[in-house]
Formats: sequence, C-alpha cells, structure tokens
Amino acid sequence: MSSKAEFKRKEKQQKKAKSGGFESFGFSPNVFKGIKRKGYRVPTPIQRKTMPLILSGMDVVAMARTGSGKTAAFLLPMLQRLHQHVPHGGVRALILSPTRDLALQTIKFTKELGRFTDLRISLLVGGDSMESQFEELAQNPDIIIATPGRLMHHLSEVDDMSLRTVEYVVFDEADCLFDMGFAEQLHKILAQLSENRQTLLFSATLPSALAEFAKAGLREPQPVRLDLETKISPDLKLAFFTLRHEEKHAALLYLIREKISSDQQTLVFVSTKHHVEFLNVLFREEGFEPSVCYGDMDQDARKMHISRFRARKTMLLIVTDVAARGIDIPLLDNVVNWDFPFTPKVFVHRVGRAARAGRTGTAYSFVTAEDMPYLLDLHLYLSKPIRAAPTEEEVLQDMDGVMSKIDQAVANGETIYGRFPQTVIDLVSDRVREIVDSSAELDLLRKTCANGFRLYSKTKPLPSKESIRRAKDFPCEGLHPMFKNVVEGGELMALAFSERLKKFRPKQTILEAEGEAAKSKHLRGPSSQWVDVMKRKREVHENVINLVHQQRSMKNVEEEESQFEITSSMEKEKKASGTKRKPQSFKDEDFYISSVPTNHHMEAGLSVRANGVVGSNRLEAAVLDLVADDGGGMKKQKSVYHWDKRGKKYIKLNNGDRVTASGKIKTESGAKVKANKTGIYKKWKARSHSKISLKGESSDGTAQETTSAGRRQPQWSNRKLQGGKKQHSVPNAHVRSEIKDLDQVRKERQKKADRISHMKNKNSKGKKFGKNGKRGKGRK
Repeated sequence: MSSKAEFKRKEKQQKKAKSGGFESFGFSPNVFKGIKRKGYRVPTPIQRKTMPLILSGMDVVAMARTGSGKTAAFLLPMLQRLHQHVPHGGVRALILSPTRDLALQTIKFTKELGRFTDLRISLLVGGDSMESQFEELAQNPDIIIATPGRLMHHLSEVDDMSLRTVEYVVFDEADCLFDMGFAEQLHKILAQLSENRQTLLFSATLPSALAEFAKAGLREPQPVRLDLETKISPDLKLAFFTLRHEEKHAALLYLIREKISSDQQTLVFVSTKHHVEFLNVLFREEGFEPSVCYGDMDQDARKMHISRFRARKTMLLIVTDVAARGIDIPLLDNVVNWDFPFTPKVFVHRVGRAARAGRTGTAYSFVTAEDMPYLLDLHLYLSKPIRAAPTEEEVLQDMDGVMSKIDQAVANGETIYGRFPQTVIDLVSDRVREIVDSSAELDLLRKTCANGFRLYSKTKPLPSKESIRRAKDFPCEGLHPMFKNVVEGGELMALAFSERLKKFRPKQTILEAEGEAAKSKHLRGPSSQWVDVMKRKREVHENVINLVHQQRSMKNVEEEESQFEITSSMEKEKKASGTKRKPQSFKDEDFYISSVPTNHHMEAGLSVRANGVVGSNRLEAAVLDLVADDGGGMKKQKSVYHWDKRGKKYIKLNNGDRVTASGKIKTESGAKVKANKTGIYKKWKARSHSKISLKGESSDGTAQETTSAGRRQPQWSNRKLQGGKKQHSVPNAHVRSEIKDLDQVRKERQKKADRISHMKNKNSKGKKFGKNGKRGKGRK
C-alpha cells in the first residue's frame, strides 16, 4: 500500500474517532457490530462519561435517572474486556439486579449487544427451577446475571462454585438492592470476590448506606453524577410561605387556581402516599384532573400517569420523593413543596427539575413553625441571607420605602419569607371543609394522613441545633410580598389592627372588671367579693414581678457601666499609645468562622468538604437520603438503630448485617431459605452425570494465574500462533511472577498505612512503651 493511501486511511480513522460516536471508544469489531445492529449511533451523556473510565479499568459509581442508558454503559465495556469465551475459565463477569424483571431485561440486552461474540451467559433468578440453572452453570458461563438471593442459594448448594475468578462486577440499581433488604447478601457476595476485580455501581440515587458500601467494596471509585443539579438555577424564583399545617390544603388550592397559570405544569411534592391520594380526590372534587405517583403504585399505572403528564394532558402531578427519583419532566414550570424537605440536598433535588435549559420557573414552599430550622439550614447550605417580610404596621407607616427595600433585597439575592393572607385562607378553608365533610373517602383519608404524617415526622432527620436556636430569635414575619396586590387599603389596616390586638394585654382580669361594675352599681354579690381576693393576690404577685424587674434593670445598668468603663479605658490607651488594640474575646478574630455566614459569597468555599472531592469524602457530596412514603418503609427506617450492649447506647447502622437473623438467605421474592444444603445439587449430579466446576481451572487441570490487567489466563498455554504453529509450553510457568502490578503495590501501601495508624491509636490510649518495646516502669 502506498504512503498516500495509508495517510488517507489514518486521517479517516481520526475523523471517525473525533466524531463523538461509538467509534471514539475503540471497541473491537465484534462489539461494534452489535452496537450497529442494535441501532445505536451517538452515546448518551452517562455513556460518554462512564465508558472511558470503565475501559481504563477504574471502579465507578454512576448516578443517573432510569432510562438514561445505564445498562449499555456497563455492558459494552464488559463485552470489550471479556472478548471471547474461555473454556474452564470460570465466571469472569457478574451482574446483580434487584428484581427478576430487571435481570430478564438485562440478559436480553446482553444477548443483543453480544450477538457477534461467543460469550456464554447464565441467568440465576428466583422462580426458575434450580435443575435448569445447574445445567446452565455446567456449561461454564463467562457472565452470570443474577438476583442476590438466588445467587447465594447456588453458592451454598454447589461446592465447586467460586466467584474468585470474577474480574468485572456490576451492582445494577444499587439503591433498590439496599431498599429491598439485600444489604447482608451483598456484603457476603463481596467477601467472596477477588481483590483484583473491577467493580461498578449504578444507581438512581446514593443513600448513605450505599455510600458506605461503595467505600468498603470499591477501590478509589470515580463518581459520575447526572442525577441532580449541583446548584439552583438563577432563573428559578423561590417563594416561602409561613402557615399552619391545617391551612396547607387551602393554600395549595388558592395557588393552583389564582397564582399559577392554567397553561403551566406543576409538580407537587408531599410526604406520604396517603397525602397523594387525599390531594388527588380533593382536586377531582374541585374539577381538576391531576396525575399521581408514589412508591407502592402499580408500575403500569405509574407509567400511564407520568406519560399523560408528559403529554400535557394533565397539568398537575402529585408525587412523593421516592417516586420522583426516576422522573424527568423537561418542560416543568413550577414546583410546590407541600411538606418542606428535611435536608437541603432534597430541596435542590426537588426544585432542580424546574427552570431548565434557559426556561424560567418558580418554587413555592410551605413552611410551618416546625419547619423554620430546616429553612435556616437550607440557606446556610445555599449561602444565601434570609429575612422576614415587613409587618403590616411597617408597611402602613412607609409603604413606598418598605417596598423599595424589599425589591432591593431580592435583587441582592436575599430570600424573603412571609405569611399567606389570612382572609384568603379563611375563605378557601371553608370550601375545603365542605368538600371533606361531604365525602366519606376524604374523611377516612384525613385520619390516615394524620397518622402517616406523625410517623413521617418521627422518621425524618433533625435540623441542626444552631438553626433551632436561631429560629427562636427570628422576628415575626408580615405578609409575603407576592400578595401585596391581594390585600390593600382597609384589609391592610384590618390586618395591622389584628396584629396589635394579639399584643394587647388587659390591666384587669374579668373578675375584677365585673366586681368594679357591681360596686359602681352598689350591688352585693359573689363578684364583689372576688375583687378583694384578686387585689390581695395581685399585691403578692406585683411585689415578685417588681423585684424581678428591678434585678433585671440593675443588671442592665451594671453591664452598661462596665461596658462604658471598658470602652473609655480602651480609648484612653489608644490615645496614649497611638496603636489599636482589640477587645479581649474568647475567639481569635483571624481564624474564627461563625456558624452564620456574614459574607455569603466569600464563605461559600470555606467548607472542608468543598465540592465533595477532598480525600475519602468525595462520595459524600452525592449522598441523598430519602424518607419512605409508606408505613412499612418508615418503620424500617425508624429501626436503623441497634442497641450496643458493650457501649450501652444506640448505634446507627449503615446496613442490616447486625440485626438480621444469621443462617438465613432472603430471596428477591421476600422468602427466606435456610443457608445449609438441601441436597438438590447432589441429586441432580447423580441423575445427570454432570457437575459444575467454576473454580477457574484449565482443560488439563492446572490453576489459572492473574495477569497485571486483571484477566485470568491458563498457565500452560497451547494456543496456535498467527503462522499456524503451536506455542510450546513455557517452563516454570507455575511460578508466580515477582514483579508486582500497580494494584498489588497500592494494596500493600494501604495496609502499611493502616498498620501505622493502628499502632499510633494503640499507643495514644495511655500505654507507654520503652524503646525496646517493653512496657514502662510501674506496669507489670
């Protein structure tokens, strides 16, 4: 071939590699044929981000919504790595799925993509006969796609079944694996795998228990996140309304009817599935047709409701946090937080679905008195200042000046929270009460919602102590600026009068007032007798009250005098020395950082865990814990605390290992199987005259050796070379190589560091040792 033709061929290959398609990943011809046969042309965002990392051999934790192409993201690198079937090579790839349906979908997908390879695949799921699965395992499969319960059952039955030859492990929909109670099985499976494996974890969200599992089972995992927004869009408006819990129904109805346009789509987040059903019936009684979605809902019904909302046949979707994990609405206008989210990350996860791709949107949030600390936690997380809306009296005194201050504060990025107008709440509440009283279904659901919300409140995490303290000191808020056009003139004066009425304290009790009126009319009765009793009682109480007031005033005067003396002495010292001296304080002003941000823009980057990529905490930035939406899930989350007898305290568990019954295996159907052998494999072996041998032996019985790339090859190779000649056996091939690969070096360094830190901790517990290693004097 001429040099010019060779140059054109290389140039054509480079253009293909830069095209952004699957050509740029360098797949083998057989794998690329399967991609083209499947009809794929351009990789999805999760595939573009994860496949280069997986192909380079790294462990990956990937988070993306359902339907984003996660399955192909881990199947294509697996097919590329395994390449072809290796007889007696053992199981080289393992894919764990939470349900039988997902496993069936995965094996169908694997066969379509690996059509042009000779790799053998075995499916181990509950519901199929064990004998048929024994027959598949006897064919020496390269890939096993299984559910954790059935895989553990096979491992307990078959003696010659081993997972030490596995090079490639995938935990598919890992958050569902943990939600369904497979934590114990996953840890046991992880313990049976080799240390040189490549581990991938694909999930929609990352709960804290799953993050701990990833730290324990993965080696320096690379997080890839497409699950939620890292910050709130600047095109999203935030509105926070303070109200009582029983007023939320009326406030939501008013928002949907009056404030939100009929051509805008709205997503409403509630706490439990019972609230979803209640609001669904309530809105239908009012003439709206909402779509609903929650965790326990039938899968077909959920798809139907979401598809109707996406097609804009319905403009309102009511969901829980659990059901909203895999939902993606590209043209969403508004988000309503019916129940205020319990962590800032959940708030960002919710409102991040609106105002995307240059569109504008609004997030409305209902805040009760119990939710105020969570609101302060949110603004500390966002590094945004927050202030209360001005009261009605302040607005009446200087309406133009107050409104201009509010507009300026909003322009500076501050958040204004305020009350819902009480007149509106009262009018709509009457209508809601009529609907509930006339509907037996709503009356029954109301009691169920109350019980569910009580359990939800016990299950959700507590806010920070600093925010609880600050919430008590926050001033009383006025009407929210959004409703300045709703109440004007006389109604505004009435609201101001009602505020003054709340602060009014009478000078006399009702008994004294009645007694004084009876005396003025010269009437004798029991009311006139009570006047003397109340006077004597008031004399005693007034003496105590006046004494307390005197003590407080004396204390304030002393503090002012001492402060004045300190400041005057400091001023004299400054004038005498000509230098500035700082007042004595418990904190060092050069290094002290307050829990309440003063400069929000500068202090946003002062966190030790900034961006979540410092050291071992890089996964913690992606952690997103969600409270369950049904009673059973909430009770499970409530029982995550285990009593430690030795420490005599409750310990929060990351998985169910220490509270689950030992000696039992839980299948994907929820049934429990005894861990000891049932003899079914022994009977099958005697009847079929076959056996399962998945320990990774070659055809002549020798063990396999792990190469530096992690793939196991037989020690005595007898394959043909390109010229047709056979390769002779290599002498001393059974001796392990003394050259260590990168994984072994990294592992030894980690062990050494752990050993050093363990010795330091051991020596710091009050044990003093001499130079020769013996204990010091005085210890025998």
